Amino acid sequence: QVQLVESGGGLVQAGGSLRLSCEVSGATLSRSTMAWFRQAPGKQRALVAAIIWNGLSTYYADSVKGRFTISRDNAKNAVYLQMNSLKPEDTAVYYCAEDTRYYSITFRMDEDLYGYWGQGTQVTVSS
Repeated sequence: QVQLVESGGGLVQAGGSLRLSCEVSGATLSRSTMAWFRQAPGKQRALVAAIIWNGLSTYYADSVKGRFTISRDNAKNAVYLQMNSLKPEDTAVYYCAEDTRYYSITFRMDEDLYGYWGQGTQVTVSS
């Protein structure tokens, strides 16, 4: 059984930093694109960042470019999201997700195309 478990969320002041982690068990993530989505209250879940299977290409939403960094450690079966210069509008539940395709080099925005999800971790940024 594949499980994705996020950690690292919390309450931080604007301008602060957090590092989210996603650990995968039950399967290897080394062949898959991994992504971070977020869902703010009253809004749809949206792709924030993604990284292809070998870590050589990344995607960032315009709203987080230059502030967030996605990375992965295939040996540890984990993916990370370093979030710097946090803003109140970054407040959301953050989800880790695994693309259903193997060895893909493109990114998909549609959450329905991701096969496995974590339970989410709350990030709250106070002003």
